[in-house]
Amino acid sequence: MNLETLALIALALAAIPCGLFLLNLLSYRQIANRKSQIANPVSVLIPARNEEQSIRATLEAVLANRGCNFEIVVLDDHSTDQTAAIVSDLARRDNRVRLESAPALPAGWCGKQHACFVLAKLARHPLLVFIDADVRLAPDALVRMADFMERSGADLASGVPRQELGTFSDRLLLPLIHFILLGFLPMHAMRRTRLPAFSAGCGQLFIARRDAYEQCGGHAMLRDSLHDGIKLPRAFRRAGFRTDLFDATDIATCRMYRTNADTWRGLGKNATEGLAAAGTIVPMTALLLGGQVLPFVLLAFAPMLSSLGLTLAAFATAMACVPRLIATHKFRQPLGATLLHPLGVLALLAIQWHALVRHLAGKPSVWKGRAYSPVSAVESAEPA
Repeated sequence: MNLETLALIALALAAIPCGLFLLNLLSYRQIANRKSQIANPVSVLIPARNEEQSIRATLEAVLANRGCNFEIVVLDDHSTDQTAAIVSDLARRDNRVRLESAPALPAGWCGKQHACFVLAKLARHPLLVFIDADVRLAPDALVRMADFMERSGADLASGVPRQELGTFSDRLLLPLIHFILLGFLPMHAMRRTRLPAFSAGCGQLFIARRDAYEQCGGHAMLRDSLHDGIKLPRAFRRAGFRTDLFDATDIATCRMYRTNADTWRGLGKNATEGLAAAGTIVPMTALLLGGQVLPFVLLAFAPMLSSLGLTLAAFATAMACVPRLIATHKFRQPLGATLLHPLGVLALLAIQWHALVRHLAGKPSVWKGRAYSPVSAVESAEPA
């Protein structure tokens, strides 16, 4: 295979996610602020396990919301730090905050899924908002999400908050969330059908209709999973309900990880239920290497390329960069991460393959002080 043929392949593989990313921008939009008051009250549900660094700021951000009636229920999941004390202090000062204690974790359950399932039972209102304990909501977030549910007709919706990036690994890897989501999920098909294959979401932020949640089984349907971002929408779709996505950049922020090691472990803990699934990792590796890394490699060997090969490689590189450049502006991502795009893709693939090797070796994922045997990569091979 000559270099011109490689350049043509790179161009084709870069064009697929670039075209789909641009098309999806028409559908993946921020929520318009049309209403000043929402009739349906909201239960904000927060699972918390050793979250003393973030829980106060998270609760204060929710309490600053206006335009709808809401309660906040925090489930202390056997924390060993000051999480419960901080929540109790805020609950004494504001009766919209309620602290509950998690029962013992049943066998076969992931801690977060069990906590969310318990929280849904404790909720009093018809709209359920699940957020991680490190998510900060804007003052108009609840009213805008509730309005989106009313106007869209969705039973479950999710959005990716703006990611606060601290470490080098954060800056290199987390901006790829939007690239993977918008570059490989056909959102128009997601909205036209209820097929589980088009399931997508972000586990940091979900809003659901309580009746639909209870009918589909909610988090009980993904009790052993670490990947609620895919599995919760899949549970809704399998029960015949509609799921949707919105751009949460301007209504929520999240600082996921504090160290480079946390970023690696965090992205790898549920990888075998997503990109690293047995039926997904090989084609996704080919797509990402061929369309997002190969164009840059070819340009590095520009003197060896013919004029046609150089032109094809240049266009392929441009198509690999266009989605990232747009995301830099639209999702408030650092430009440096875009310039290091091929390195970020290589690091992401390394995490996926490392996670798959660990899974095949029978090694558990460890998160929040608990060890979990990964969900079967074969079971998770349905395209996401």
